[in-house]
Amino acid sequence: MQYRRSVFSWGALSTFILVASISCATAQDGSEPIWPTKGWQTSTPEDQGMSSAELARLLDFGTTLRFDSLLIARHGKIVLDAYYDRRTADLPHQMNSATKAVIGTLAAIAYKDGLLDSLNHPALEFFGDRSIALDFLGGRSIADFSDKGAARAITVQSLLDMTSGIDWRETDGRSDMFAEMLRSPDWVRFILDRPMSANPGDTFNYKSGNTHLVSAIITKLTGMSASAYAKARLFGPLGISTSFWRSDPQGVTTGGNGLSMLPRDMAKIGYLYLRNGEWEGKRLLPPDWIDKVNHATVNMNLSREPDMRYSNFFWALPSKHVYMAVGYHCQLIMIFTELDIVAVTTARDFCPFSKLVDTISGAVKSEGALPSDPAGADLLTNKIREISGRRRYDDPVPQPPETDGRLHG
Repeated sequence: MQYRRSVFSWGALSTFILVASISCATAQDGSEPIWPTKGWQTSTPEDQGMSSAELARLLDFGTTLRFDSLLIARHGKIVLDAYYDRRTADLPHQMNSATKAVIGTLAAIAYKDGLLDSLNHPALEFFGDRSIALDFLGGRSIADFSDKGAARAITVQSLLDMTSGIDWRETDGRSDMFAEMLRSPDWVRFILDRPMSANPGDTFNYKSGNTHLVSAIITKLTGMSASAYAKARLFGPLGISTSFWRSDPQGVTTGGNGLSMLPRDMAKIGYLYLRNGEWEGKRLLPPDWIDKVNHATVNMNLSREPDMRYSNFFWALPSKHVYMAVGYHCQLIMIFTELDIVAVTTARDFCPFSKLVDTISGAVKSEGALPSDPAGADLLTNKIREISGRRRYDDPVPQPPETDGRLHG
């Protein structure tokens, strides 16, 4: 079967999106964008219109949430880069499910490069060479439903939106398909052997199995692992040289988690999105992909965050003009589209998304530079020194992630 597009035309994109891509590629202060490929520039918060005193209070808030680090960049310059409890900037941090957004980004690159003909491509066509068995519970597997058309309707896009309809329970406390997948000898087969529980496109259901299938599809399209493809087409152009990414027993890069990166490199992923998928004048992501993330519509049905939406493995709060890569225990890459901000958190506890968004936004006082604030600057400097020097004795000493390439349950 042919997966490649014979012709990739940008003519189908609306004039609006094209104009938006041009305008969004420049910093919101009207200057040419700063590219942190070889390293981030730094700035005082006030020079970028943010309050040092407010950022100091934000660091206190991070203490209550067991943050490991907090980074904020505005207008392409880092205004805050703080590490808690003797952690350091050169220690990669496990991103947990924020890995999913990177897998989605690689799918977008494959689509932009013409390796994937359409995001609506039927997903199961990539696995026609696999023998799919009935699921072990005796129910009807995806293979059964494919004969009746339901599973044939699973597309790459429905995987990206967590609306594939594959039966999967990961966050309801009753059963953990993710843990079962980790114990299985063949993760892709485990996912394909799951029964269907809904028609594709109908219902949001958070599934790490979806992201692992997308990782496997990337390998089918590129002939290399998602990790290798990332180094060639994403990490390389962005100047990301330090990363660790695990794989399943068959060597498929883990799609649902398993990636560790430096917080400053996590911020580069967010900055790529903030600059509408362009980097140093070259387009890496298609504008329509960015637009879909920025205007996510899939309702996640979260009782504590009723306004949260989802698309392309990103979480979004459209009313606050923020979307984010989200990992377990508050591993976040946050993109504030109207404030020209990227924020990164690494942590070891859950965090209230809307409150965190509002607290970061509240530190913005102006689009342009503010008068210097020596008292606020001293407060922030002392707060960074305070949080970095203490040690939580109930926590283990931070260690670099495993580098053997495998994720063991």
